[in-house]
Amino acid sequence: MNTLNEPPIRVMALHALAYCERLFYLEEVEEIRLADASVYAGRSLHLELKQAEDEFAEWTTFELSSEALGLTGKVDSLRRRDGSFIPYEHKRGKSRREGKKTAAWPADTLQVCAYGMLIEEETGQCIKEGRIRYHADNITIRVPLDETARKGVIDAVAHARQLRNSTNRPPITVNDRLCMHCSLAPVCLPEEERLAGNPGWEPIRLFPADREAKTIHVVEQRARISKSGDTLQISVGDSELKTFPVREVGALVLHGYPQITTQALHMCARNEILIHWISWGEYYVAGLTPGSGVVQRRLRQYQALSEPGICLRLGRKLTMAKVETALRYLLRATRGRDRQVASIDESIKTMRSSLKLISRAEGIDTLRGHEGLAGRAYFHALSSLIKDETPETLKFSGRNRHPPRDRFNALLSYGYALLYQAVMQAIMSVGLEPALGFFHTPRSSAYPLVMDVMELFRVTLWDMVLIGSINRLQWHPDDDFDVTRGRVWLSSAGRKKAITLFEKRLEETWKHPVVGYSLSYARMIELEVRLLEKEWTGQAGLFAKMRIR
Repeated sequence: MNTLNEPPIRVMALHALAYCERLFYLEEVEEIRLADASVYAGRSLHLELKQAEDEFAEWTTFELSSEALGLTGKVDSLRRRDGSFIPYEHKRGKSRREGKKTAAWPADTLQVCAYGMLIEEETGQCIKEGRIRYHADNITIRVPLDETARKGVIDAVAHARQLRNSTNRPPITVNDRLCMHCSLAPVCLPEEERLAGNPGWEPIRLFPADREAKTIHVVEQRARISKSGDTLQISVGDSELKTFPVREVGALVLHGYPQITTQALHMCARNEILIHWISWGEYYVAGLTPGSGVVQRRLRQYQALSEPGICLRLGRKLTMAKVETALRYLLRATRGRDRQVASIDESIKTMRSSLKLISRAEGIDTLRGHEGLAGRAYFHALSSLIKDETPETLKFSGRNRHPPRDRFNALLSYGYALLYQAVMQAIMSVGLEPALGFFHTPRSSAYPLVMDVMELFRVTLWDMVLIGSINRLQWHPDDDFDVTRGRVWLSSAGRKKAITLFEKRLEETWKHPVVGYSLSYARMIELEVRLLEKEWTGQAGLFAKMRIR
């Protein structure tokens, strides 16, 4: 049955396959595994049972593998009854109800039968049944290992191999109730996919509302990050150590030249903590992605973004979202004012005209031209949003960069560098290839896909924050900036202030106008990246639908 050089299928993977083919594919092919509360509760149950080993000699756990069956797995418990071995599976939940009768769930049945066949080959004894203990209702179900059950295992292994050799994800399950209890729902996004296929669908939010781990920014140039047990330690000279439990850290961002030990790097890699390096000159330098990447996801991405039609369609959606968001911001910020006196009436007309042209653009280059025209109009109007009492040195008179030559542009560039890092982090977490974009061209060290997704968030995550902070007089023209001939950088104090503003913005919640649920901006970035991936892996249509009101 086994094919040469084919790795064996995990028995737990067969359990996932019987539950949902998409779940099997995500876990076994794309190697995405998330532990939710139910998973941790199941692990706790098995730990408690394992601790009973000294008291009950029958409790046995061991691993088995069979080339003939193409299976490998760890048996929960093996007991001897009437001279025969019987495999036991322990489940935290309840058994299945068929009227007044109790029964095992199909996925559990497949799992215990697969273990029975492995034990049979290992011991040479005929295994006639397996048993499943459902601890929630204190019931044990007997499962016969008959010819039908054996054929079910063999067919499941063959189907698992077929899926494992495919680059295409299976469709979501038709039984939406299964998704409610799935730990990979935040990756799969089944409710959002149903909404894309049926606009009348009312999705239940299975996507987390906020990020589960913090991002730590290290700005001090003499800082040293090291490992101590299961914590990251950050010290600056002889100052007091700051410690962070590794389970609470999602990413490290090193600004300039802080030092990090090899031991700390290894611990971050093992715990899937992303590390980003940003130069003192506000450029994104590099990022550490744990693992080797997901081949199937990137193959699908490459195939999709090699199609000019797909790139044009996504480019239209992206630029429409960017320009319309910027236009709405200008209209909202100048409500009740004479826009002709404020010198933004012409900019608004230009942006509205660009929206019409974008919707009809027949090529990416044409699309870029319309987007560029709208962007220039937007920046021309931006200076009108700054209050008169703002110090002259903090006012905006036009975009300049590489390097920025005034304080406003230094703030704008630094905020965009923080946004670049946040988008890169989302793309790396999702598993896409940042070098493969659909709108920006690879003409610099910046990754095209990161630049693409950034366009959705420039206004909401930094422009609005920056204008508001300047109008509240939160910036000191001298203390927050380092000014030299021909360029302006943020000082250490200014960087800390910018990081605080940006991170607070990421924590703010916002109700998505299409999916209908609220989530933090940090999660919003990840959601948009996952919705982008759905443009070529599932139901397309929800990417770049977000707009400010």
